[in-house]
Amino acid sequence: MTDRTASITAYWDAAAASFDTEPDHGLRAAPTRTAWDRLLRSWMPADPVDVLDIGCGTGSVSALLAEAGHRVTGVDLSPRMIEQARAKFATAGLPGRFLVGDAMAPPTHGQRFGAVLSRHLVWTLPDPEAALREWVSRLHPGGRLLLIEGRWREAAEGAAPYVPGAESLPWNGGISARDLTAAVRPFVSGLRVEPLSDIPELWGGQVDDERYALIAEV
Repeated sequence: MTDRTASITAYWDAAAASFDTEPDHGLRAAPTRTAWDRLLRSWMPADPVDVLDIGCGTGSVSALLAEAGHRVTGVDLSPRMIEQARAKFATAGLPGRFLVGDAMAPPTHGQRFGAVLSRHLVWTLPDPEAALREWVSRLHPGGRLLLIEGRWREAAEGAAPYVPGAESLPWNGGISARDLTAAVRPFVSGLRVEPLSDIPELWGGQVDDERYALIAEV
């Protein structure tokens, strides 16, 4: 494990206990949960598929997918996040598999998936374009890649990096829909982008930065 990886793991381990207090993390408020559930159902295949949720955190989005009938595998670098996700699924009586692992190379061996999802993650990766290639390779032909991303207001304001060295990450602070589309397009057969900034229910209030979903098929 590199020093940067260790720092990132420690950061998210420390954040795990309070992670779900953010409205769009814990999805505890009914309007927020309902808004995410509605959109996820519109983005995902109608029939149940195996879904790889990369950077799953405490498993809130994974839980919505499982409730919709999908077979979820969640991967996160933080052991404490994975503990929270497993506990959340156990409490809800939901089936799911959660693995500690690197988003750059999720530890699912040769398994292929009907959908790969990642939310608010690519900005933390040392080589996000390599990760995108890897994620697409985990999909069945006709599978779906769903990236929920943005360009965060805090980055525009020059906030301090979240861990030492993060300022050198290629997409530190997020990535615009235009730039992510350009990065993803070579790996997929078609894609679309849906803006999300103007749906306050998703975030627990109004936001003034760029947030969107990129939905692609291979």
